[in-house]
Amino acid sequence: MWYIDVIRQIMQERGLSQQAFADILGVNQTTVSQWLLGRKKPGYDNILLLYEKFDVEPNWLFGVEK
Repeated sequence: MWYIDVIRQIMQERGLSQQAFADILGVNQTTVSQWLLGRKKPGYDNILLLYEKFDVEPNWLFGVEK
């Protein structure tokens, strides 16, 4: 699932724990854990926050290759 790799990469590049990542997005750590395990998908609002808070390109965020 594309979002798992994206979230892991963002966290790794910025040295963020699940809790710190969750705090930035305004979600709880359990939600981030569920995303990373593939049990839940980020909703539209959280996808927008990923784009806004981490300044990622939409194509990269959605796993689209040029």
